[in-house]
Amino acid sequence: MSPVLNVHHSILGQPWRWRGLAADAREGLAPDDLVTQLLLTRGVIREELDQHRSPSIRAFMPDPSIFRDMDRAADRLADAVQAREQVAIFGDYDVDGATSAALLVLLLRDLGLEARPYIPDRLMEGYGPSGEALVRLKNEGADLIVTVDCGAQAFEALEMARAAQAEVIVVDHHKCSPELPVAHALVNPNRLDETHGAAYGHLAAVGMAWLLGAALVRTLRGRGYFGERPEPKLLDLLDLVALGTVADVASLKGLNRAFVAQGLKVMAQRRNIGMNALIEASRLTRAPTCTDLGFALGPRINAGGRVGRSDLGVRLLTTRNPDEARAIAEELNLLNEERRTIEGDVQREAEELCLTRGNRAVAVIAARGWHAGVIGIVAGRLKEKLGRPAIVIALDENGIGKGSGRSISGVDLGGAVMAARDTGLLHAGGGHAMACGVTIAEGNLEAFADFLEERLSERVTQSMGERALLLDAVLAPGGVCPELVTAMDEGGPYGMGWPAPRVVAGPVSVIKADVVGTGGHVRVIVAGEDGRSLKAVAFRQAETELGQALLSAPRHRKLWLAGRCRIDDWGAKPAAELHIEDAAWVN
Repeated sequence: MSPVLNVHHSILGQPWRWRGLAADAREGLAPDDLVTQLLLTRGVIREELDQHRSPSIRAFMPDPSIFRDMDRAADRLADAVQAREQVAIFGDYDVDGATSAALLVLLLRDLGLEARPYIPDRLMEGYGPSGEALVRLKNEGADLIVTVDCGAQAFEALEMARAAQAEVIVVDHHKCSPELPVAHALVNPNRLDETHGAAYGHLAAVGMAWLLGAALVRTLRGRGYFGERPEPKLLDLLDLVALGTVADVASLKGLNRAFVAQGLKVMAQRRNIGMNALIEASRLTRAPTCTDLGFALGPRINAGGRVGRSDLGVRLLTTRNPDEARAIAEELNLLNEERRTIEGDVQREAEELCLTRGNRAVAVIAARGWHAGVIGIVAGRLKEKLGRPAIVIALDENGIGKGSGRSISGVDLGGAVMAARDTGLLHAGGGHAMACGVTIAEGNLEAFADFLEERLSERVTQSMGERALLLDAVLAPGGVCPELVTAMDEGGPYGMGWPAPRVVAGPVSVIKADVVGTGGHVRVIVAGEDGRSLKAVAFRQAETELGQALLSAPRHRKLWLAGRCRIDDWGAKPAAELHIEDAAWVN
């Protein structure tokens, strides 16, 4: 497993660096103790190895009271439960918002209170709580409104709600301004006045909603509420927390790792009727993995909000009816296919526009006619392709653009967008370090791009200069096997901030290569010097330099292949394959 190569310039033009332990750091470790090595290289100190080897909620959970306004929010919700008040849960239309809303609806239901979920229409109402919607919920009987995954920047909306005497609790995780909007309570680890809670700024909104649930149950317990009724099992809701956390690309460190690790166990039991239907609609016949949450389940929940049926995700995750669950899951499946088609069209047009915009630090791409529901996905694709932040903006007939951005590690895009908003360049804007949303007039696009260039160019250049492919192991092709994948999985769950292991296989010769699927995937079979073969695939690389190199590689030239090991369980017997991220010619 020790490094035997040093690639300074790969086919994709990036250096490869060894992430594994140095020889002195491996002292005292068994040579085959791969899990310990993976944990240590991801920042775990030796004294905490056992805690991280099997992350539990008990080991990582803080006292919810460390967060500002948490006790105030829990007390008000407890009052609502005991008085049987009408409560509305106002959620964002993405997966984090849908799972946050569903979690509170299910918890309140177990406490004897049937709350009303409300998810705004992305195209008609835009992002976040509008004053009109909050006032309408109040007029329709809501005694208390809880916003989840939104509200931290909703100054005007919350002012309107207060004027209408609507009580609002905000549960969010997006960046906050020094001044906070008016609310009965505002729970957010990224409040600038947070002290102890600031260490949890990486939590998704659904994680904060679960902690609010824990505080609520504790408050009701203290009031003697469970004298004649059982306490709800908060751990049973962790499947929702896992899905929302992974889909929102939250950093899988500390408590988030525990949320996802334990949530996957709950999900495997398929207790949630809607989640079970979603798993079946995704054609998964095994227990879902972290990858499945991000690439199979999450996109289907997202599809409703992106293509005009924003409430479907919450309805699915809170239904008690298996027939309704299957119908909604199938509808989301169809909407997801529609979303993919729309996304492909916008992606192609956005990439063409990129060629005319120059090599700015942040790619700001805008056009009329684009579907606002897919711009976030397209921005993420552009970011990956360009290696720098990208913001994609859909302009309407009045010249008002709704945009979504994705950033690269080390570049705080959300903070830059909030600064641009404060200068008057944006109608609205906010987010967090890795993602943002904007509303902008067409006439301000160039000034906005210039602002980002001036503010972020140095940091983007630095971050891109630091970019390297980090490697955990170097293997012969025969070393890529199911047993290796199983061993590496024990160091998970993997995701943002806790990267999945990356290996290099080689030297190999390409025996066969072809293009498969509609996305331009390159499938190869390679053989090592000992004659053992390996199946590998490079996703969406057919038109890239990497894809062309694999497709045209002569048999006599040898390659190193870098990527992630995965289990291919389509055949009669599970086998390991390599998902190629880069390659380098053997000198």
